[in-house]
Amino acid sequence: MEFNEPLNTIPRIGDMAPDFAATTTQGPLKFSEYNKGSWVIFFSHPADFTPVCTTELTLFAQEEENFKKLNTKLLGLSIDSIHSHIAWINNVKKNLDVTMRFPLIADIDMKVSKLYGMLQPGESETAAVRAVFFIDPTGKIRLIMYYPLNVGRNMDEIIRVLNALQATDVHKLACPVNWKPGAKFIVPPPKTVKDMEEREKSNYEMVDFYLARTSV
Repeated sequence: MEFNEPLNTIPRIGDMAPDFAATTTQGPLKFSEYNKGSWVIFFSHPADFTPVCTTELTLFAQEEENFKKLNTKLLGLSIDSIHSHIAWINNVKKNLDVTMRFPLIADIDMKVSKLYGMLQPGESETAAVRAVFFIDPTGKIRLIMYYPLNVGRNMDEIIRVLNALQATDVHKLACPVNWKPGAKFIVPPPKTVKDMEEREKSNYEMVDFYLARTSV
């Protein structure tokens, strides 16, 4: 593998996603090329042939077409060999009738896991935690989720926040608690007295000058 960033870096929201080259179940992958022009949900799982991971990745596979409608690609990773990945994919297909068509990185040397802070010694020194990185088409990390080894992720929440990130980019508004597509947005608070006075004359749904809602 080739890397452009130091291995001890843990990316943060707002950082550009570290680039890397890796071996995957769909062949060699250069992240910057894979990310070009689309969102990427990059997620890690602790190990192949484990029950919680199987429930998670089968659901990712079942939702892949819905992610594509949101201009989003999936990319998985675990600290397993490519042979383990392929055998697991085959096992899931035979037993659950679900095919994982998105690429799974074989990070047997742990380099990508360390690059993205997916290997957290307080949880495990040999298995990646359940991390989820939301990376926009410019390559910027927009949201990060971390789950421990024994708690599976919430797919509805992953899809909800992806919709929210994309909607706020388009409308330049904010999303309130529990926002879902179709719900009202929050208008950013005024920055000047003039803005505040104009807001009071607007058609926004006003709670007070700093809290206003609107539909689009």
